[in-house]
Amino acid sequence: MPEQDFTETTSKEATVPEINSQAGTITKLQPPAQPQDEWLKYGEQVSSFLATLPEYVGSFFNQYKQPLVTIGLIVGAIVGVKVLLAVLDALNDIPLVAPTFELIGIGYSVWFVYRYLLKASTRKELTSEITTLKSQVVGKQIPEA
Repeated sequence: MPEQDFTETTSKEATVPEINSQAGTITKLQPPAQPQDEWLKYGEQVSSFLATLPEYVGSFFNQYKQPLVTIGLIVGAIVGVKVLLAVLDALNDIPLVAPTFELIGIGYSVWFVYRYLLKASTRKELTSEITTLKSQVVGKQIPEA
């Protein structure tokens, strides 16, 4: 490799003030070269962005209200199901609670069959109650069969 001649250059802007050689004296550092105007400019930009942020958020919510509500309901339903499953799992770990719930479920099933499913007249009553509930939920009159 050929050797290159390097020359040492010094610039007056790049020089560091000499440190006092006396013991016990403190030298002051020079202020930063970057002017305060640039920091003020950045501060004004951040301030203007924060000032218009509520308008941006409001217009975004107004524009996408239906999808945001739908996503919120889905997330809420998922969280609700997870909490419900956690509570049921905690209850299932308690001794005698799971068999008690099973007995309650069996008892309710026996009562429901006896009350609504054994006789034709009570089956008709159950069908009319279900039809009424459907019409209340949907909001339309459902024709009876």
